[in-house]
Amino acid sequence: MDPFVFITVVTLIAGAGGTGLGGIVGALFRSESNRTVSLLLSFAGGIMLSIVCFDLLTESVEAAETFTSQAVLVAAGAVIAGVAVVYGLNLAIDRRTRHEVPHVARKSHPKTHDDLDELIHADHLAEHRKRNDSKMALFVAGIVMACAIALHNVPEGMTIGASFVASDNLLLGTGMIMAVLIGLHNIPEGMAVSVPLINGGMSRVRAVAATAACGLPTVLGAWLGYWLGDIGPLGLSLSLGFASGAMLYVVFGEIIPQSVLMYRSKLPTFFVIVGILLGLLIIYY
Repeated sequence: MDPFVFITVVTLIAGAGGTGLGGIVGALFRSESNRTVSLLLSFAGGIMLSIVCFDLLTESVEAAETFTSQAVLVAAGAVIAGVAVVYGLNLAIDRRTRHEVPHVARKSHPKTHDDLDELIHADHLAEHRKRNDSKMALFVAGIVMACAIALHNVPEGMTIGASFVASDNLLLGTGMIMAVLIGLHNIPEGMAVSVPLINGGMSRVRAVAATAACGLPTVLGAWLGYWLGDIGPLGLSLSLGFASGAMLYVVFGEIIPQSVLMYRSKLPTFFVIVGILLGLLIIYY
């Protein structure tokens, strides 16, 4: 199969499939599956850290060394850009949703998110119900959530595309591993979309389909990451560095906090460590 077609199919499964699976979980099981999803996220976050730190970043520096003596600075600049873009998207989404829950505006509220709904940018379903909002309000909340996640998935797709460029083996390399991990990361985001849509009157089937559609922009990001990485050493270095920065923010700013808030226990910590060790084994063996 042509590499471009292969990457498109895999990314489509990771993006639309991951959010769609989250939509199914949200539609059928709700909070009962939080423990399982939490531990999966922790494990995936640990593997992501290994791949970023011991594979993607080193590849970025090595690519930059072919055209400059300041290779580390080039890679570091790309990482900063990746972090800034994902943080900026999250900040924009937060500003759209934060006003919906009164307790967030209190001075006593911590600067960081202390609730899972805040962290995954959900439009606070419980608060809508408390205010006796109409079904239309719930439906609109779900649509806004869907659009926000769709935009957020573009840099994640770039990570998949860039990882495939650095992979020697399309089927068993870093790109495939990253696609699977991002698919897992998309599960709780899919849950955040499907629940308000269903409570707003949309059928479960349509809600899951709409949730899956949120993952489609991941493919656009993968195309961009693959294209940048394929145009030469500079493009490869910048693409891998940007992808690494995006993933570092996602892991430390979203995945690990999500896993802890979904299942308040020390167990997610151990799953992160196990994931890091497994990542090392994958990279070096």
